[in-house]
Amino acid sequence: MIRSLRLFSPGRRRAGKAIIGCLLWQSVWLAPLHAQKTSLVPVTEKVLANGMRLLLVERHDEPSIAGGWVAHVGSSNERPGITGMAHLFEHMMFKGTETIGTTDYKKDQEILAEQESVRDEMRKEEAKIRAAFRRGDVDDVMKPESKTPRWNELNKRFEELIAEERKVLVKNEFDGIYSGAGASGMNAFTMEDLTAYFVVVPANKLELWMWMESARIFHPVFREFYAERDVVFEERRMRTESTPLGRFGEESQAMFWESVPYTWPVVGWPSDISAISKAEADAFYATYYAPQNITLILVGDFKTDEAEAMAAKYFERIPRGPRDAPDVITIEVPQVAEKRMYAEAETNPTADLNWHTVPFGHKDSYALQVLAQLLSTRTGRLYKGLTLGAKVATETYASQDSRKWAGLFSAGGDAMDGHTPEEVEKAVYVELDKLKKDEVPPEELTKVKNQFAVAEYRKLTSNMSILYRLIMNDGDGDWREINDSGPKIQAVTAADIKRVVNKYFTKENRVVGIYTRKGATKEEGK
Repeated sequence: MIRSLRLFSPGRRRAGKAIIGCLLWQSVWLAPLHAQKTSLVPVTEKVLANGMRLLLVERHDEPSIAGGWVAHVGSSNERPGITGMAHLFEHMMFKGTETIGTTDYKKDQEILAEQESVRDEMRKEEAKIRAAFRRGDVDDVMKPESKTPRWNELNKRFEELIAEERKVLVKNEFDGIYSGAGASGMNAFTMEDLTAYFVVVPANKLELWMWMESARIFHPVFREFYAERDVVFEERRMRTESTPLGRFGEESQAMFWESVPYTWPVVGWPSDISAISKAEADAFYATYYAPQNITLILVGDFKTDEAEAMAAKYFERIPRGPRDAPDVITIEVPQVAEKRMYAEAETNPTADLNWHTVPFGHKDSYALQVLAQLLSTRTGRLYKGLTLGAKVATETYASQDSRKWAGLFSAGGDAMDGHTPEEVEKAVYVELDKLKKDEVPPEELTKVKNQFAVAEYRKLTSNMSILYRLIMNDGDGDWREINDSGPKIQAVTAADIKRVVNKYFTKENRVVGIYTRKGATKEEGK
């Protein structure tokens, strides 16, 4: 599966922006595209009787349909104790239904019930282990030698139940049904504010999609619930603990966000992943996977009225949830002092600068997006100033990340041999100070707006690209941004750029990460 796409690390963020920069570089040579009329994506929005929303984009370019749905839940909807829950559900939603994924549903349910009974007893032992940790009797609750004799006895029985369950499982049957029908690209991802599922099916298999997707929302069976946590642990080891900046990225994120619930990683904290219970998962699912918290999206070769009728047939059978999912009500408190983190890692010496900004759809988010593009790519101010000019950095980056509840702006770069991350940091401030004092020249602003206009055009190139844009915009707050954001970006003025730089890019509002090569000395350029 695709996992969290927003990783709080300079390397991952920089790589993503480099790809976008390559796609847009050619637009520098185009005529002023922002003056041209942007084509609108013709989205039809419907609301089913149970509150589930439906977004339909009818296109007949190719005989296929990109189908997906967004559950408006991510790591920001969790709390300490169940961090990683949203991501765990991304895994569990592929385990099948009452009729898919098992050869004996009755036996399957009996085994799952006994597993839960054993896990209840194991959780009692785990509470004792945590108490021993607080007393200092054990140094790590995750170590095998920290487990109690009773826990080991229960775990042995639990492993036997897992083996019994595997005898009635049909592995990957959900994917197999789709593949056998000619579908492709079935995948999912979890982020801070959304979880998305998608697949591309032949145009004549739309009803199969309706049946499959409605069934796994209406009658999911969370097989291998506890065993799947081992898969999540392995994913965490691969993507976080085994990468040079993975753990530092988590620490930086926890330091950056003070009150809004973006402080923990999407994959969850290790102690929570191992402690999540099936009962907690059931309650979480009932709240956040209720129909009124889900948006269905179809893009491709179908007739809108027929697709709407089919969606009503299959998805309205799912009863509306008893209560709506709660909003995140905690607002990020203003930061009052600069924060700095120094870390040694097996990586290039790097300065990573982050400022608190604004959430998705905020009126200042468009000027900040333009600012990020002014600074980034090989034609941007950071590369020209830090690499070609001062020659203190080999690579530079800048990005605006407007999430549903809050936002951040990131900038920085890798230090050139013989230079330090602190020199890179100071050089970034030099470029920002120029923008604070003087407005961006018209020709430079036009170049950047051309780049955005090219990106707007590219959103129409395939069913999947439109689906992805709708997924992201709907999950972050408003699908209409697929059509509305372009004109808003084109309306950004040089005065807007100057204003947001002066408003948000202050010393008190920033968090600075300085990464040096492990074991290097200052004289060696770190």
